[in-house]
Amino acid sequence: MAQLEIHNLSFSYSERAEDTVSDISFSVDKGQFVAVCGATGSGKTTLLRCLKRELTPFGDLRGEILLDGMPVSQLSDKDAACLIGYVMQRPEEQIVTDKVWHELAFGLENIGADQQSIRRRVAEMASYFGIEQWFDKSTAELSGGQKQLLNLASVMIMNPEVLILDEPTAQLDPIAAADFLSTIKRLNRDFALTVIIAEHRLEDIVPDCDRMLLMDKGRLLYFDSPGTAVKDLHSCSELLDSMPSAVRLYNELTPNDGDIPCPLDIRSGHEYISRVFDSRITALSLPEHRHSEHPALQFSECWFRYAKNSPDVLCGLDLTVYSGELFFILGGNGSGKTTALNAAAGLNRCYSGTIRVFGKKLSEYKNGSLYSGCLSMLTQDVQTVFLRPTVREELEEIELIEGFPFDFSAIMDMHPYDLSGGQQQMLALAKVLSAKPRLLLLDEPTKGLDAQSKKRTAELLRFLRSEGMTIVVVTHDVEFAAECADRCALFFRGEIISVDTPHRFFSENSFYTTAVSRMTRGIYTGAASLSDAVELCRANGRRDRE
Repeated sequence: MAQLEIHNLSFSYSERAEDTVSDISFSVDKGQFVAVCGATGSGKTTLLRCLKRELTPFGDLRGEILLDGMPVSQLSDKDAACLIGYVMQRPEEQIVTDKVWHELAFGLENIGADQQSIRRRVAEMASYFGIEQWFDKSTAELSGGQKQLLNLASVMIMNPEVLILDEPTAQLDPIAAADFLSTIKRLNRDFALTVIIAEHRLEDIVPDCDRMLLMDKGRLLYFDSPGTAVKDLHSCSELLDSMPSAVRLYNELTPNDGDIPCPLDIRSGHEYISRVFDSRITALSLPEHRHSEHPALQFSECWFRYAKNSPDVLCGLDLTVYSGELFFILGGNGSGKTTALNAAAGLNRCYSGTIRVFGKKLSEYKNGSLYSGCLSMLTQDVQTVFLRPTVREELEEIELIEGFPFDFSAIMDMHPYDLSGGQQQMLALAKVLSAKPRLLLLDEPTKGLDAQSKKRTAELLRFLRSEGMTIVVVTHDVEFAAECADRCALFFRGEIISVDTPHRFFSENSFYTTAVSRMTRGIYTGAASLSDAVELCRANGRRDRE
């Protein structure tokens, strides 16, 4: 018998006529690993929240959800809280106490566990997740990766039978994200834990999952093994664009080739390229990047700390971004990237050093002139820019720029807080761009976006650059950076370690690099994006078949 069964599940928000989730049915066996995929606004988050009774949105829920044959709606409060665990996209939204040890114990305290059981389970869980070294820390001091790991440990301490995760790596750097996903796989393997995870970052998910659940406009398109599900994706570009690089490369070069199985991961993708394509031409001929001679943003020996006795977050930062550049900053959680962006926007004041915007010191911009057609910033917490109760009212106050890459018509009457993470990101970006700045600062602009929205956002940023705007992007999304950056920089311990063009930057990195770069190493040189790999494979041609 299936562990989790969903029968004809539909859901609509009370203020909307149409269903957000429509007539979905599937079942999950114990210990299965299920990847939930779909475009922004396809209903993934709504579906997952419906599976967790306490998080079900207010609206009209129809259909049946069974856990071990019992309707979830009939579970006791304790069983409902414990048996189905849920990890959210935004780590801060799930943390409720001020200390790490208390966060671990909080759930057990609330279900009335005895003190000895709490101490034993907290100690065991802290050891399993490697939390001992920051066990006594304040939760506010933790990095994004540590916060999300703490959330996972706090859920697992309740001994759930099903673990649901909604884009848990959206705010993590590539290394922290890989570590987090490895932990999820280990839990699935070690404890036969049933895992249902929605992710846009599918490189590390699809090869290891048992089932892929593909959604489109609230409906279930496929629920099958990855190998079976990806066979038909060549006809569905929105979903194909979200697949791992190996799958997309295969569909670009040899779709429907029955003699060659579709690779799902980097290793099989590497084997596919080396077996099918020649390697006479090992590198692309690339024009040298040339930038303007006029700086748009300059940091000169900048030092910053949040409190007098706290360690420095910016440590003599030197950086120059030139006018008309699309400049990307990458680095680990807590390395100082966001702090630097806030300093550039005048939100953090360095105690030493100078910041100039278009050659003028920040201190020389008086009476808000910095924010009047000069500089705009979109922070990570996009909800801070929403002031009205509906999307319609938010948009009525601004002038939407021509060619904006998102259609808001279907969500006009929704509250901005009820939107998916990707929809909130698009609405916030629209508001920030309405100020028509010369210098645009973006902190994690692709967080929560599906592949198609990322592609349209990249096109928008390139268009804005062509119109003369300078854009500085802080991101963990290495694939996005490889596709549209003019230059990339690596931030480490409060300073810039290296700056280079995407092809050189990603080909010389081992971890802060793209799946395509890792997949093509040893065959081709300098391939950073999917388009690079496709161009090299086509230039070389296929090997003669024996």
